[in-house]
Amino acid sequence: MGMNQTPSSERVHIGLFGKRNAGKSSVINAVTNQDIAIVSAVRGTTTDPVYKSMELLPLGPVMLIDTPGLDDKGELGALRVQKGLDVLRKTDIALLIVDGTAGMSPEDERLEEELKKRGLPYLVVFNKWDLVQEKSAGEENSGAEPEDERHIRVSARTGEGIQELKERLARMVPAGKEKRLVGDLLEPQDLVVLVVPIDKAAPKGRLILPQQQTIRDVLESGAVSVVVREKELKETLKKLGTKPKLVITDSQVFGLVDRDTPEDILLTSFSILFARYKGNLAQAVRGAGALESLRDGDKILISEGCTHHRQCDDIGTVKLPRWIENYTGKKPEFVFTSGTGFERNLKEYHMIVHCGGCMLNEQEMQYRLKMAENQGVPMTNYGILIAYMKGILERSLQPFPDMAALLEKEKEK
Repeated sequence: MGMNQTPSSERVHIGLFGKRNAGKSSVINAVTNQDIAIVSAVRGTTTDPVYKSMELLPLGPVMLIDTPGLDDKGELGALRVQKGLDVLRKTDIALLIVDGTAGMSPEDERLEEELKKRGLPYLVVFNKWDLVQEKSAGEENSGAEPEDERHIRVSARTGEGIQELKERLARMVPAGKEKRLVGDLLEPQDLVVLVVPIDKAAPKGRLILPQQQTIRDVLESGAVSVVVREKELKETLKKLGTKPKLVITDSQVFGLVDRDTPEDILLTSFSILFARYKGNLAQAVRGAGALESLRDGDKILISEGCTHHRQCDDIGTVKLPRWIENYTGKKPEFVFTSGTGFERNLKEYHMIVHCGGCMLNEQEMQYRLKMAENQGVPMTNYGILIAYMKGILERSLQPFPDMAALLEKEKEK
């Protein structure tokens, strides 16, 4: 991601689904007015989901996802179909592309039912409408479908209906209350200190995405951000002259930052902010307590949303397992996933520990949380679990009074 680009996780994800040669790739090219996707008369040209981020007026920043055909055949074809359907997990708006000369197929109808079941906003796009009109202007059996508010007719070849499609997509973007990472906790001119370790795991020459996004949200609030390493925090707080409204730290140095931050200054972590921003903070707070019933041999799933290069002292695969073993005195079995990989059968796990999910969009993060909840498996977050093990979870939730109250209730159980 370039420094001047909207992160992929913050873009509206638009998934294009349909049978082979319905014209999914052609519709993408027509909507973007670019040759983004490979187009061929050969069925099944798109064999894996293809992602393209761009600015699409009047929507703004979007992620377009071209998927393999729903009717792909054979063992390999079935795997491609499943990979395409997995895209639904992260889709904000779905476009079901139908060959207008053939009309809705059983595969199309099954997918439309699945979209309804998931409650996803969608449109059924009848492509190749120029061929329908050429074939029989006025014939009843022309592939045309009954009028429906979710149906739209387009021609990727001639451009007919493409502008209307873009305008309808723009109207489908939820206009709900804008979510903030930290801005809703701040007033103009508030001082915020961000603690950013610069160790072997830190990328060279830049800050990681959660830090970038938090700084941006602080600035948008008219507040002032000061960024320091954990080693300089104590002296920096002495020299500021003004008490900060909030200290936000990387979870890895939670214990040290807690020690060096006076009790009358609010403290939390980037990971906890992200759990609130795109996850379910309450679910993560409740999930941390699963450590107390951990037994030797229990399986713990540790999942990261990105696929960064693992360092020798990686937080997910090295530090967290070590801290969990030290805290519990138990020897569990750890299983690790990263990127888009996430277990479907979670029932064999005692608990799930997930990263903040900065690289995942909200839909994907909600899918994972819901899957864990439906299968009865506690799921928590790196920052919350670290704060829990360090004995500072109560303090790290003080910026969020409703969560602090929830924690008190959990203690009473």
